[in-house]
Amino acid sequence: MTPIEVFSAILLLAGSVFFVAGTVGLLRFPDVYTRLHALTKADNVGLGLVILGLAVQAPHGLGVGKLLLIWGLVMLASASIAHLIARRALQRGIKPWTE
Repeated sequence: MTPIEVFSAILLLAGSVFFVAGTVGLLRFPDVYTRLHALTKADNVGLGLVILGLAVQAPHGLGVGKLLLIWGLVMLASASIAHLIARRALQRGIKPWTE
């Protein structure tokens, strides 16, 4: 394996760890707000690391640009959806966890 492939594999593995951490947060945290936080933060960082791991392997700049565009769109969408879910939860009277 070349050093580029090793670096790419490390980034992909680190991204996978963040995805697992986000999933664990979804299953273990007590309310909708902390679950949203775990999902949006961990999944955006995980996707960023996966995108960087793939970008290292990309043969030309156009592929890297597409990957970064995908990452940006996913970050925008996840932030928007998390905000909408949290706002709707507040409207329905779901109180944030305080303990």
